[in-house]
Amino acid sequence: MGVKERRRAPDDIRALTFDVQGTCADFCRPLLATGEAVNRSKGLALDWGALSAEWRGLYRDVLDAIIAGRRPWLRVDRIYRETLDVLLDRHGLAATFTTAERDGINEVWSRLDPWPDSVEGLARLRRRFVTSTLSNAGMGTMVAVVKHAGLPFDAVLTAELARSYKPAPAVYQLAVDYLGYRPEQIMMVACHKYDLK
Repeated sequence: MGVKERRRAPDDIRALTFDVQGTCADFCRPLLATGEAVNRSKGLALDWGALSAEWRGLYRDVLDAIIAGRRPWLRVDRIYRETLDVLLDRHGLAATFTTAERDGINEVWSRLDPWPDSVEGLARLRRRFVTSTLSNAGMGTMVAVVKHAGLPFDAVLTAELARSYKPAPAVYQLAVDYLGYRPEQIMMVACHKYDLK
């Protein structure tokens, strides 16, 4: 923002849209806990911190390919499931996991835990602003996360409604179209730099 550009007064903001995975809910600990459970049940010693980072990277690559039009649109839960297969194949673990076990691992994305201050913070913000998710997750997954984590949102919006993914402008336009405020009255809250940009 330029020095001469007027900073928007907080009174101008009417709605807050939130990324959820990473911003309001912790995906790291649930992924690590799922990985530890898998290691115990399978007698493995896999580094699930490194594997989950690689899995997220594969997921991001697919999102970017969809945004660029190199791949047809696919719901995020299916992207995570597809990239889990790629990840396991890449590490020579394809024969180690059944389809049902892979599906079970993939369900972690619907059972994310809130950050310790998320529920209280959102409840306080909701007294003054309309609050909404604006996530790349699919609608079903986001509803499951919001319910599991007890996140108090007024609305649930996801990229699935635009059939694209952030940072494509069409996804951010959802907030304008569905919440009924002008773009300058809506603030994006996120821990991801692409969202904030």
